[in-house]
Amino acid sequence: MIQTPDKNTNMFTDIRTSLFAMVLLLAGDLSALSNWSYIDNPSVTILIVLFSILIAMYLMNLLIGMLNIAINEEDNRVSYLIWKAEILAEIELFYLLPNQRRWKTWFPEVIHYYADVEKTRTEIKRLIKEGEWDNKKFMQEKLLEKLHIENNLNDNKVILEKVKSNDELEKLEEKLEKLDN
Repeated sequence: MIQTPDKNTNMFTDIRTSLFAMVLLLAGDLSALSNWSYIDNPSVTILIVLFSILIAMYLMNLLIGMLNIAINEEDNRVSYLIWKAEILAEIELFYLLPNQRRWKTWFPEVIHYYADVEKTRTEIKRLIKEGEWDNKKFMQEKLLEKLHIENNLNDNKVILEKVKSNDELEKLEEKLEKLDN
């Protein structure tokens, strides 16, 4: 009447089948444990409950960690604007008819952008200080004029070198005058 478990009825007799039974448990299939009565084997019941709780906690923590990484990467404003531009381009290309794409009210030839003057000034000064500002372009010269920033990167390097050499010359002249007196 009662059959003793063997390799055909018990998946936990071999390491390979026991690993497969664990994969089935992860998927929610408890058929590998159907040979045991849960009332007669409280240890199996406790292990199933612990396994279910721990795996659920682990998977939730994994999901939270992955979402946290994704949010941190997408948190900055530039990536948001790039993402928004990609979506708008996709809408324009795939969901608008060709005659709709030519509407001047929807797609003007010139788009005006208003920037905060103080933030722009500080950013340009930072770029000049770090040497990332190329002052050879017409638009950048006009921007410097409009923001009342008197700075020419090429002239500044030369002027700074001259000022340093002039300071050194003045110090040498002062020393010579002291020696003459």
